[in-house]
Amino acid sequence: MIIYIGADHRGFDLKESLKKYLNEAGYEVADFGATKKDETDDYVDYAIKVASEISKGSSIGRGILLCKSGVGMDVVANKFRNVRCSLCFSPDQAILARNDDDANILVLPSGFLDEVRAKQIVSVWLNTKFDHKENHSRRIKKIEELEQKITNYFE
Repeated sequence: MIIYIGADHRGFDLKESLKKYLNEAGYEVADFGATKKDETDDYVDYAIKVASEISKGSSIGRGILLCKSGVGMDVVANKFRNVRCSLCFSPDQAILARNDDDANILVLPSGFLDEVRAKQIVSVWLNTKFDHKENHSRRIKKIEELEQKITNYFE
Protein backbone atom coordinates (compact mmCIF):
# COMPACT_ATOMS: atom_id res chain seq x y z
CA MET A 1 0.00 0.00 0.00
CA ILE A 2 1.21 3.49 -0.86
CA ILE A 3 0.79 6.22 1.74
CA TYR A 4 0.52 9.73 0.29
CA ILE A 5 1.59 12.17 2.99
CA GLY A 6 1.58 15.94 3.22
CA ALA A 7 2.07 18.59 5.86
CA ASP A 8 2.53 22.30 6.22
CA HIS A 9 5.22 23.86 8.44
CA ARG A 10 3.21 23.09 11.60
CA GLY A 11 3.05 19.38 10.78
CA PHE A 12 6.45 19.08 9.11
CA ASP A 13 8.44 17.55 12.01
CA LEU A 14 5.78 14.97 12.80
CA LYS A 15 5.46 14.12 9.08
CA GLU A 16 9.17 13.44 8.86
CA SER A 17 8.97 11.14 11.88
CA LEU A 18 5.94 9.32 10.49
CA LYS A 19 7.62 8.82 7.12
CA LYS A 20 10.44 6.94 8.82
CA TYR A 21 7.96 4.94 10.93
CA LEU A 22 5.91 4.00 7.86
CA ASN A 23 8.94 3.01 5.81
CA GLU A 24 10.19 0.81 8.66
CA ALA A 25 6.73 -0.81 8.79
CA GLY A 26 7.05 -1.71 5.10
CA TYR A 27 4.87 0.95 3.51
CA GLU A 28 5.81 2.88 0.40
CA VAL A 29 5.57 6.58 1.19
CA ALA A 30 5.01 9.32 -1.38
CA ASP A 31 5.86 12.67 0.23
CA PHE A 32 3.80 15.49 -1.28
CA GLY A 33 5.49 18.15 0.82
CA ALA A 34 6.45 20.27 2.46
CA THR A 35 10.05 19.36 1.73
CA LYS A 36 11.37 21.92 4.22
CA LYS A 37 9.97 23.95 7.07
CA ASP A 38 8.63 27.17 5.59
CA GLU A 39 6.44 29.26 7.86
CA THR A 40 4.91 31.02 4.87
CA ASP A 41 3.49 27.87 3.30
CA ASP A 42 -0.23 27.06 3.21
CA TYR A 43 -1.81 23.79 4.34
CA VAL A 44 -4.26 24.07 1.44
CA ASP A 45 -1.54 23.29 -1.11
CA TYR A 46 -0.56 19.99 0.51
CA ALA A 47 -4.14 18.91 1.17
CA ILE A 48 -4.92 19.47 -2.52
CA LYS A 49 -1.98 17.30 -3.62
CA VAL A 50 -2.85 14.35 -1.38
CA ALA A 51 -6.62 14.56 -1.85
CA SER A 52 -6.20 14.80 -5.64
CA GLU A 53 -4.29 11.54 -5.63
CA ILE A 54 -6.81 9.74 -3.41
CA SER A 55 -9.71 11.21 -5.37
CA LYS A 56 -8.63 9.24 -8.43
CA GLY A 57 -10.24 6.25 -6.73
CA SER A 58 -7.13 4.13 -6.53
CA SER A 59 -7.52 1.35 -4.00
CA ILE A 60 -3.78 0.94 -3.56
CA GLY A 61 -3.22 4.00 -1.43
CA ARG A 62 -4.35 6.11 1.45
CA GLY A 63 -3.47 9.62 2.54
CA ILE A 64 -2.18 11.21 5.71
CA LEU A 65 -2.24 14.97 6.24
CA LEU A 66 -0.84 17.01 9.12
CA CYS A 67 -1.25 20.60 10.27
CA LYS A 68 -1.53 22.23 13.69
CA SER A 69 -5.27 21.83 14.29
CA GLY A 70 -6.03 19.42 11.46
CA VAL A 71 -9.22 21.30 10.66
CA GLY A 72 -7.99 23.11 7.57
CA MET A 73 -6.57 19.97 6.00
CA ASP A 74 -9.81 18.09 6.75
CA VAL A 75 -11.96 20.81 5.19
CA VAL A 76 -9.90 20.95 1.99
CA ALA A 77 -9.56 17.19 1.53
CA ASN A 78 -13.29 16.58 1.94
CA LYS A 79 -13.99 18.89 -1.01
CA PHE A 80 -12.73 16.15 -3.35
CA ARG A 81 -14.90 13.45 -4.82
CA ASN A 82 -14.19 9.91 -3.56
CA VAL A 83 -12.45 11.28 -0.47
CA ARG A 84 -13.61 10.40 3.00
CA CYS A 85 -11.22 12.28 5.24
CA SER A 86 -11.23 12.02 9.01
CA LEU A 87 -9.57 14.21 11.62
CA CYS A 88 -8.53 11.90 14.46
CA PHE A 89 -7.28 12.70 17.94
CA SER A 90 -7.31 9.13 19.29
CA PRO A 91 -6.78 5.53 18.21
CA ASP A 92 -10.43 4.72 19.00
CA GLN A 93 -11.59 7.49 16.70
CA ALA A 94 -9.25 6.22 13.95
CA ILE A 95 -10.71 2.72 14.26
CA LEU A 96 -14.23 4.07 13.79
CA ALA A 97 -13.13 6.24 10.88
CA ARG A 98 -11.95 3.15 9.00
CA ASN A 99 -14.42 0.54 10.29
CA ASP A 100 -17.60 2.59 9.92
CA ASP A 101 -16.79 5.26 7.34
CA ASP A 102 -14.04 3.71 5.21
CA ALA A 103 -11.95 6.88 5.60
CA ASN A 104 -9.20 7.00 3.02
CA ILE A 105 -7.39 10.08 4.33
CA LEU A 106 -6.34 10.56 7.94
CA VAL A 107 -5.68 14.03 9.30
CA LEU A 108 -3.53 14.42 12.38
CA PRO A 109 -3.58 17.60 14.47
CA SER A 110 0.15 17.98 15.11
CA GLY A 111 -0.39 20.69 17.69
CA PHE A 112 -2.36 18.29 19.89
CA LEU A 113 -0.48 14.99 19.53
CA ASP A 114 2.92 13.75 20.53
CA GLU A 115 4.86 11.39 18.30
CA VAL A 116 3.88 8.25 20.24
CA ARG A 117 0.17 9.01 20.09
CA ALA A 118 0.37 9.91 16.39
CA LYS A 119 2.05 6.57 15.61
CA GLN A 120 -0.64 4.72 17.56
CA ILE A 121 -3.37 6.49 15.57
CA VAL A 122 -1.66 5.80 12.25
CA SER A 123 -1.09 2.15 13.12
CA VAL A 124 -4.69 1.38 14.02
CA TRP A 125 -6.00 3.44 11.10
CA LEU A 126 -3.87 1.52 8.61
CA ASN A 127 -4.68 -1.86 10.14
CA THR A 128 -8.43 -1.43 10.49
CA LYS A 129 -10.56 -2.61 7.61
CA PHE A 130 -13.96 -1.27 6.57
CA ASP A 131 -16.52 -3.76 7.95
CA HIS A 132 -19.00 -3.63 5.03
CA LYS A 133 -22.00 -3.91 7.36
CA GLU A 134 -25.24 -2.96 5.64
CA ASN A 135 -25.72 0.28 7.55
CA HIS A 136 -22.15 1.45 6.93
CA SER A 137 -22.24 0.51 3.24
CA ARG A 138 -25.60 2.23 2.84
CA ARG A 139 -24.19 5.45 4.26
CA ILE A 140 -21.15 5.34 1.98
CA LYS A 141 -23.49 4.84 -0.98
CA LYS A 142 -25.49 7.93 0.09
CA ILE A 143 -22.27 9.95 0.24
CA GLU A 144 -21.35 8.78 -3.26
CA GLU A 145 -24.82 9.68 -4.54
CA LEU A 146 -24.53 13.14 -2.99
CA GLU A 147 -21.15 13.65 -4.64
CA GLN A 148 -22.69 12.72 -7.99
CA LYS A 149 -25.63 15.11 -7.50
CA ILE A 150 -23.26 17.93 -6.64
CA THR A 151 -21.11 17.16 -9.68
CA ASN A 152 -24.15 17.08 -11.96
CA TYR A 153 -25.46 20.35 -10.49
CA PHE A 154 -22.27 22.20 -11.37
CA GLU A 155 -21.82 20.72 -14.85
